[in-house]
Amino acid sequence: MKKEDIENQLEEIVVDGKHISPVLPKSVKNYLIDIDGTICDDIPNEEVQRMITVEPYPDALKELNSWFDEGHQITFFTSRSEKHREVTEKWLKESGFKYHGIIMGKPRGGNYHWIDSHKVKSTRYKGKFTRLVKKELTI
Repeated sequence: MKKEDIENQLEEIVVDGKHISPVLPKSVKNYLIDIDGTICDDIPNEEVQRMITVEPYPDALKELNSWFDEGHQITFFTSRSEKHREVTEKWLKESGFKYHGIIMGKPRGGNYHWIDSHKVKSTRYKGKFTRLVKKELTI
């Protein structure tokens, strides 16, 4: 799904006669995914030469591409600086990642606190990329 397709899926919201920011249908997720230490080994900005040769985590590649194929929005949100965009895009393409966009310049250092008017779910990467939603058991 292309970015334009996502834009076409946005649902108009009106509250008290005023438009507010549109939202995606509940079936479409907006995934913001870090790169270093999440889909590949952690490469600091100071070692740009390693960014092009690092191997992707196979489970991350498989899972993210399946989310993309299911119609979800995939955006990489990275602490890599804007000067690393070209090498990053080349690596993502050559590694086979499907995605809609990249946001460069995420603050470095971790300890993130996200404040937003929309619902936000956070999942900390702990060494294995898997489905984020547990499937319900039927008895």
